[in-house]
Amino acid sequence: QVQLVESGGGLVQAGGSLRLSCAGSGRTFNYAMGWFRRAPGKEREFVAAISLVGTTTAYADSVKGRFTISRDNAKSTLYLQMNSLKSEDTAVYYCASGSIGSDYRSYEFWGQGTQVTVSS
Repeated sequence: QVQLVESGGGLVQAGGSLRLSCAGSGRTFNYAMGWFRRAPGKEREFVAAISLVGTTTAYADSVKGRFTISRDNAKSTLYLQMNSLKSEDTAVYYCASGSIGSDYRSYEFWGQGTQVTVSS
């Protein structure tokens, strides 16, 4: 079964932190992976990506210096550590596998999403 399942979302105050996890199964973890988000009324937005072995990462300018993407291939788990959260980070966050780029169309597998709400 090919599946990605996110967890770790929730409600947090501005300035706080959250860590998202994404558990993979099947062949979903045999690729570079990324995190995207979609805020209400907005387009899906690239957040961060990481190479297959974790040596290369990429971030959107809006999260650079605040978010950290990482992966544990032994556990087939992808992470997104989010610090100094802002109200504009409120969105549904999705993990995806298949690419290290910022174009969502290059990713093959997607999770169902986890809601992150930052209160100001």
